[in-house]
Amino acid sequence: MSTIFTKIVQGEIPCYKVAEDDNFLAFLDINPNAKGHTIVIPKKEVNKLFDLDEDAYSGLMQFSRTVAIALEKAIPCKRIGMAVVGLEVPHVHVHLIPINEMDDMRFTKKVQLTSDEFVNTAKSISDKL
Repeated sequence: MSTIFTKIVQGEIPCYKVAEDDNFLAFLDINPNAKGHTIVIPKKEVNKLFDLDEDAYSGLMQFSRTVAIALEKAIPCKRIGMAVVGLEVPHVHVHLIPINEMDDMRFTKKVQLTSDEFVNTAKSISDKL
């Protein structure tokens, strides 16, 4: 059964796309810890990060780095935090979160954004790529 992320890749579920290439996709988290909270995934559905082959793992990290650099230019913050947890969706994903303090990385503190804010945020990050 396809994960929600595979359905996003296949266009069955919409997303606020930030970046995409042949192998990876970055989009805004719809339940973000902070404005700009971005999810980066391999398009190929793999459950666990360390089950990726070496090329896919390296590619995911490089793609995530590119997105993180653009994200930091687009969203004022002290740095971009990165988390790979993997329990909530069985499809490898990297969280890139603009942070100013350690608590910003906790997945209990959320922000609400309007649809327009999501669209404008995704565009702002994409424009920095």
